[in-house]
This record gives sequence, structure tokens and C-alpha cells, in this order.
Amino acid sequence: MAFTGSTRSDAMGGPDPGPRTDRGGLMLDIRRIYVEPAAAASPRGAEILARFPDAVRVEVDSHHRIPELYGDETNVNRWVRIKREALVLGVKKSLTARPNGRSADFIAPSTANGCAMACAYCYVPRHKGYSNPVTVFTNIDKIGGYVRRHAGRQGVKPAPNECDPRYWVYDIGENSDCSVDALISDNVRDLVTLFRSLPNAKASFATKYVNRDLLDWEPRGRTRIRFSLMPAGDAKLLDIRTSPVADRIAAIDDFVAAGYEVHVNLSPVVVRDGWLADWAGLLDQLDAGIGPAAKAQLAAEVIFLTHNRDLHEVNLGWHPKAEELIWRPDLQQGKRSENGFWNVRYRTGAKGRYVAALTDLIAERTPYCRVRYAF
Repeated sequence: MAFTGSTRSDAMGGPDPGPRTDRGGLMLDIRRIYVEPAAAASPRGAEILARFPDAVRVEVDSHHRIPELYGDETNVNRWVRIKREALVLGVKKSLTARPNGRSADFIAPSTANGCAMACAYCYVPRHKGYSNPVTVFTNIDKIGGYVRRHAGRQGVKPAPNECDPRYWVYDIGENSDCSVDALISDNVRDLVTLFRSLPNAKASFATKYVNRDLLDWEPRGRTRIRFSLMPAGDAKLLDIRTSPVADRIAAIDDFVAAGYEVHVNLSPVVVRDGWLADWAGLLDQLDAGIGPAAKAQLAAEVIFLTHNRDLHEVNLGWHPKAEELIWRPDLQQGKRSENGFWNVRYRTGAKGRYVAALTDLIAERTPYCRVRYAF
């Protein structure tokens, strides 16, 4: 069984760039499901397996120890194909809500990780090895119960902050794209329904995929969707198998009308020749593409590119053209992250000027769009 959607793929050359659903392609064509026994035995796991009855099932002891998927460098030649055809079902064992304080107050326990899309700069593959298919956690009842109890312990939010003036905000999609996850299971819908009932909290997730099924979920203002945007030329090269940027902008009014709070993630911002002029064009496109209701509630997160040395090496095996744009030692400096990875970011001093130039541009072209943070 396959699920279709409005996705795009870059014809950049290289192995298996993925489908174009506007030409009859598929976002997901699940042919092989790696499943923990406990996940298969759960109600949600049974539902997912029933959605893909023709897929070969492979029983695994652990969702994060599958040698043929993770840690096998030869999989780089099938990077996108694995994303489209493989699915992993597991049970989330560690349930925690980590403080965040920038995009959200807390990072909720994951209901999934990995993605069927293939953005060249994505940080999730750094943790998973040489392929990065979707892993769905089937114990949604435990995850939802934990979130409800955690939010209950917070009580009323004592003061506004940059996350939200009234509600505690929980990011429910740190390691996946919830709009794509919703093609596979009802986990995301269950969380949207949960937050609708919580008196002091709201959900939030970023997405690059327009899934119009979400329009029927009645979030009642308690789920924030952040559509990620970048200039179309950058997206064509970097946002592989995602909805076109024009489609994301065109969806904003509909999602606002359906009861979602809609923000934009202007990210990642890639510095190159002509970058600021292209961002001006994108902001003009955004301004022309949304109506008064969307503009009245719009806010933005602005995030400049952070790249990773190990991911750079992986990308050279399947999409080297992207690396010409995002691996720029002449503009970047290295920094060891908190989790031990060696990352590169734009050089101190120069980056401050880049941030100021873009935020000034936002104020000029879309003055109603509040910048929640920029870095």
C-alpha cells in the first residue's frame, strides 16, 4: 500500500532522487517493515501493519540496532530509496520532556524519528548512520499520558516568553516531520487532539510537507505549525522530496482558517552570492501569498545553516552538488556541539552581520511578521 502526497524531488543527478507525486510518483512505498515484537503487539502497531499488508516484515530486537539500515556505509547509494521503502516500528522506552526555551518550552517525547524526505542539511541522520527511514513509536498511549501529566505539573504559565505569551509550548516533531508521520499512523492526530484538551499547553512542529488531511483535525488554536521556507532555488537543491515552497506558502491561509496557529521557519539560511536578494524575493512572495488573518498572527524563527562534518561525508556519496552550497570552509568555522559532533557554522562576526541584514529585510518587506528569534 502506498500513500501519495504533493511532494517534489530535485533532478540533481545521483542515485534515486525520489518520486514526483505530481507526475504519479509516491512519497511512501513501504515494502519492508522492521518491527519490534512489542510494537507489533500494540494496537497502534497493528493498525500500521494493516495499512501496509504487502510489506515484508522483519522482526528486530531493537528499533535502533538494525545493522542493514544503520552504520552500513554502502547504504549511502540507496539513501532516498530506503527512505521511501523502509519503515521501522518500535516502542519508546525513555519518556522525558526536555527544556528548550527557544522554539518551544519543552521538547516532547518523540512519537517518531527519521523522515521520508531527504533534506541535505538534516541533523537526524547524524544519529542514525547511513540511512534515515521513519521510525514510528507505537506506544502512543504512554507518550500521550506522559505529556498530559507533565503539562499538568507545570500549572499556569507564570509570564509570557518568546515561546508563547500564554501557553507552555511542546515541540512534538524534533526528530521527524509530523506532516509526513501522519501518512503512516494516527500518532500526530492523537497529540493534536490531546493538546486541544489541555488548559495550559499547545503543540508545535515544523514541516516542509503540505498534508491537507490535517485541515480536518480541529486543533482550535492549540497546535502551532511552522512552515519552513527558503528561496526556491535553494530549496530545489537542498529540500529533496519536499512540497514546493510555493505550495507551503499557499497552504498557510487554509491552515489558519482550519484553526491552527501558523508561523514560518526561515531556515536554513544559506549564505552565498545573491542570497539576500533571493530572500527579499521570498519575503515578497510570502507577503503576496497570504491574507490578513494569517498576517495578523504570523511570527518567524530565523535559523542560519549549521552543517556537520560526518553528514558532509555522507552527502558526498549521494548529493555532492548540495555540498558545494552548504560546505563552505571559507565562510564557516568549526564548533564541537554539546553531543560531541563536529559542526560548522558561519564565522563569528560575519554571522552577526548576516543576521542583522536578514532581520532588517524582514522588517522592511513583512513588517507584520514578528521575529521570535534569529541566530
